[in-house]
Amino acid sequence: MTALPSFPDRLLAWFDDHGRKDLPWQRLKDPYRIWVSEIMLQQTQVQTVIPYFERFVQSFPDVVRLANAAQDQVLQHWSGLGYYARARNLHRAAQVIRDEYGGVFPDTREAVTELPGVGRSTAGAILSLAFDQHHAILDGNVKRVLARHQAVDGWPGTTAVAKRLWDIAESNTPAERTAAYTQAIMDLGATLCTRSRPACERCPVAADCVARSTMSVTVYPGRKPKKDKPLRATTMVIARHDGHVYMERRPEAGIWGGLWSLPELAGGSVEDWCSERLSTEVAESDAWELLRHSFSHYDLDIQPIVVRVAAPLSKVADSCDVTWHRLGDELPGGVAAPVNKLLEKLENVSHD
Repeated sequence: MTALPSFPDRLLAWFDDHGRKDLPWQRLKDPYRIWVSEIMLQQTQVQTVIPYFERFVQSFPDVVRLANAAQDQVLQHWSGLGYYARARNLHRAAQVIRDEYGGVFPDTREAVTELPGVGRSTAGAILSLAFDQHHAILDGNVKRVLARHQAVDGWPGTTAVAKRLWDIAESNTPAERTAAYTQAIMDLGATLCTRSRPACERCPVAADCVARSTMSVTVYPGRKPKKDKPLRATTMVIARHDGHVYMERRPEAGIWGGLWSLPELAGGSVEDWCSERLSTEVAESDAWELLRHSFSHYDLDIQPIVVRVAAPLSKVADSCDVTWHRLGDELPGGVAAPVNKLLEKLENVSHD
């Protein structure tokens, strides 16, 4: 009986015939572009990332230009992609590379893992794909492939299960063609060994996949223990005057950090808020229907209250953290998805 080729050999042979080799960040073996793509691909699918990536590198073609950009510009290019801490960390890391490495992307694991927003797996992906260094990766796709192939019980978010998967990842990663192997195992998880309805009949490593042989593919990887998602609520004030809407920049800490938003009503009446914040009176107000926005750990019900204020704009000056935004103009920076929905609705209503 002929012995099976090794796991990496089978995966590489499959990749040579079927792997993805023309993604926008693959066309140049540029560590900057690979790094940007890896950060964008965290929690986000390839097809969603591609247009964001292309716009991003067109505006910020190298790490120095990204470092020199205003944070508002960076967040604006990230709007709609979610998980905005990724963008803030990317910007801070670019400044570290500019200031400490002369604008040259570092090529050691120690240096790369010290960059804001870069962990062990992301560093491994950057170093293997950009420099063909021998480093393993363990992103969500790879966890799924390895957990099924070796029938690793338990949720990968626990320390013991993560260590077991890292051990398997390290032992499987070949010393040669590491970049191709890294892309191959990510592609396998993204295209064949998918979360639901995996295409096991086309998988290059199905012959010795324990989960497949025991007909338990969908059992792996183990699910995160389920908790009821809490529901939170807030009220957002949409203060408008003469085709403008009042907006504030959110604090760096917390949800939507550093993004432009509609102000939240912390308590009291909207009339009191307008008097205290804008030194003006409410001419008319209208409560819109609730808008629910889902985060990974909770749902947020937003109660929008539209108010038309009586004061002219000159009584409320713009600053770096507040502005009167003219509807229809380009937004001043990054804006969270639900806020963008409310602005679009306001613009449509204003045109009626």
